[in-house]
Amino acid sequence: MTGEVHHSHRDVSGGWLRASVFGAMDGLVSNFALIAGVVGGGATTETVVLAGLAGVGAGAFSMAAGEYVSVRSQNELAEQEVAKERHELERRPEAELAELTQMYVDRGVEPRLARQVAEQMSADREAAVQLHAMLELGVDPQQLASPFTAALSSFGSFLVGALLPLLPYLLGAQTLWPAVLVAAVGLFSAGALVSRVTARAWWFSGLRQLLFGMVAAGLTWGIGRLVGVTLG
Repeated sequence: MTGEVHHSHRDVSGGWLRASVFGAMDGLVSNFALIAGVVGGGATTETVVLAGLAGVGAGAFSMAAGEYVSVRSQNELAEQEVAKERHELERRPEAELAELTQMYVDRGVEPRLARQVAEQMSADREAAVQLHAMLELGVDPQQLASPFTAALSSFGSFLVGALLPLLPYLLGAQTLWPAVLVAAVGLFSAGALVSRVTARAWWFSGLRQLLFGMVAAGLTWGIGRLVGVTLG
């Protein structure tokens, strides 16, 4: 009789969640701060729109490229370490068997039983490689994050986040306040949404993100104001 599965798990290794969250947050905060800085410097509405659109495009492509290279590099490092494990299993099978046995013993398995389990798990070379990688490196070679998924997730989420504070200007706004309002709602909503995959309360996560975003925009507005007055 096989055991029944009474629960399921969400995908935690696909590479999309961190990229999406970071992309949306970065897009919203960075472009809102950019717009605030340009407005603080006394730029015209046309210049604000141009700067905002440039920030959307440059940031989205930069985030996608950065995520792809980051995840690809991490995968290459993991693959290199897994290759070392495969080489050791081929060259020193008894030493690797003893190592696996000891890892089971360290986890509370009786030594004789640990040896039997290790021998059985080592019968299949590829299964043994996967097991050693998981126990020693914390990596499942068959479930490495996809760099393409990370890049696309980051690109799309940054695009959405960065467009939010620019939207009022695209719709005809002439002052910063509508963008502040839209950005505030977006920041709080994004923070609250993140709480669904963390242990934080939604209001705490939302307020924290709102605070960080507003501080960044306020400081950038001040820098723009200072530079604008100096150049003026």
